Amino acid sequence: MAGLRISKAACTSCGLCQSACPAGALYIKRKAEVDRDACVLCGLCIEACPMGAITLEKEADAPTVAETTRDVWVFAEGLDGRPHPVAFELLGQARALAAARGGVVAALAMGTGAESWAPPLIEAGADRVYACEGDIFDSGMTEPFAAVLANLIETERPETLLFGATVFGRSLAPRVAARVGTGLTADCTGLDIGADGLLQQTRPAFGGNLMATIITAARRPQMATVRPGVFSAAPRAAGRQGEVVRVQQPTGLVLPQVLKTAPGAPGESIAAARVIVSAGRGIGNQKNLELVRRLAERLGGSMGVTRPLVDMGWAPYPCQIGQTGLAVAPDLLVCCGVSGAIQHLAGMGGAKVVVAINSDPQAPIFGAAHYKVVGDAVEILKQLLAQNKS
Repeated sequence: MAGLRISKAACTSCGLCQSACPAGALYIKRKAEVDRDACVLCGLCIEACPMGAITLEKEADAPTVAETTRDVWVFAEGLDGRPHPVAFELLGQARALAAARGGVVAALAMGTGAESWAPPLIEAGADRVYACEGDIFDSGMTEPFAAVLANLIETERPETLLFGATVFGRSLAPRVAARVGTGLTADCTGLDIGADGLLQQTRPAFGGNLMATIITAARRPQMATVRPGVFSAAPRAAGRQGEVVRVQQPTGLVLPQVLKTAPGAPGESIAAARVIVSAGRGIGNQKNLELVRRLAERLGGSMGVTRPLVDMGWAPYPCQIGQTGLAVAPDLLVCCGVSGAIQHLAGMGGAKVVVAINSDPQAPIFGAAHYKVVGDAVEILKQLLAQNKS
């Protein structure tokens, strides 16, 4: 695997590499030493060393195209003692990718009770579940997960590995990619694969002004993170049979000690809401957000907003819909004064019915709407509230 190599003969223990390291991965113990788990392979220490004692090892152990299977893996993150909902969304997409390649779909479950997750994961499309039990995973640290994944990748050689772009997944996926020496595309909104086995990973780029399709040409596995709500959850096939492979938990890891944990903010995420009324800059001012909130409550739903409203401090980040916010898939989405920037559209693609209200008949949001209302969003909101007082 890729990593730093320090020549003990050339090292003079000057400490310049330690000073240059932004990750705190280098330390002096008679000679310079590197903490491989902390190292991010930025190369600054190589430039700082006056003796040329530090070099970057090539990724000789990383699988290449010819060395891999055609299997598609899904990391099944845990949430409250069961698989995170995004795991089932990814399994549906993994089945399509594996079918195109003639490969096997595998889910990777780790944590206390992980083996009990196998039946629902198999019913959702996994042909095989790698289950690793152990309380070492309960700390929430990424290191033990990364160790297990890196070892399995080295022995099993999957072609593709998918993660949910949750807070934990966004931390774990790049650590695994660095350890095995492959590429990673974050926050994908679309995944496809051709007969050549290249995973086409689509995501907004350049501030959301265009969509980029990225490939990992030579290294394997091809890795991507996908935010919750981008894909539909895979339908369950009751009684579906699959293989469960027990994996030994890693040993010898040195982990930070967790002294205290704090609960997150109360309330459900709008990602799970069946009805959402969202607001954009066309709402005019922060005071008018109360109209959006009231309509959402009367419809039994939640309020969402675009990124500019969060940036201006009008609404909290958990309400933000879009590429840098949440992906939502409600039954009904009412967009009030939303222009329809591409990064916002990327987060609402799963909505079943979209109603757009905007004073600009050329607004891009209308291209994604099932029902289009041209008019002042504030005035129309007032009328809707007047007609729907219960």
